[in-house]
Amino acid sequence: MPVKWLLYWQPGSAGQVSGNILQEVMKSIESLNVTRGARWEAKAAQYRPMLRDQNLPADFARDLQSIFFSENPSKFFFILRTEHMVVEADSNVQDIMERLQTYRNRLTFVFEGYQYQLGDFNLKAGRAVLNGESIRGIVLEVEYLPVSSIEKSRTLLQEFVELWQDVISKHSLNGKISHLEPPFGSYLLSDTYSWQHTAVQYTNMMTHFLSQRS
Repeated sequence: MPVKWLLYWQPGSAGQVSGNILQEVMKSIESLNVTRGARWEAKAAQYRPMLRDQNLPADFARDLQSIFFSENPSKFFFILRTEHMVVEADSNVQDIMERLQTYRNRLTFVFEGYQYQLGDFNLKAGRAVLNGESIRGIVLEVEYLPVSSIEKSRTLLQEFVELWQDVISKHSLNGKISHLEPPFGSYLLSDTYSWQHTAVQYTNMMTHFLSQRS
């Protein structure tokens, strides 16, 4: 699987994230003569155990997150943050959870936008929306198709992001592209990129946006 980097837009001083900024970012991408593709979506959630803490079994996850990708509709991923585990399941596990009533959905983040192709790169730009309300952040994803090694692609992806930043800067936007370094090592994920890596990146981004809430 090709390596993906998940990025976010960091507004400048006194700047705010808005739909207008997202539109300008998309215009900057389209100025690169890219091929615009279909829409994409990823839905992340945080869960709270239905039982009181003192009644929870010792092996019951207390800090549980999930993520579902429209590009991989048959799979559903759980992130056990305290245990540093990524669990892959069939998508019907959501129905099973509802019937068992062991966890309650505390909040939902929807990442959605458009994807673009530029040579060996796939790009995405979209918004992150909390509980169907206001925009909490703007996310950007860059995927380098020829390489599946995280370390071998690092320098090239860094250079590409710098070029992308230069293009965006020409549109006089007050802010910059930032890379939130994902904790792959904590989850014992290998150097070969996988959907588990993508799940960790998106739930890590959700946690970051939540920490920025006023």
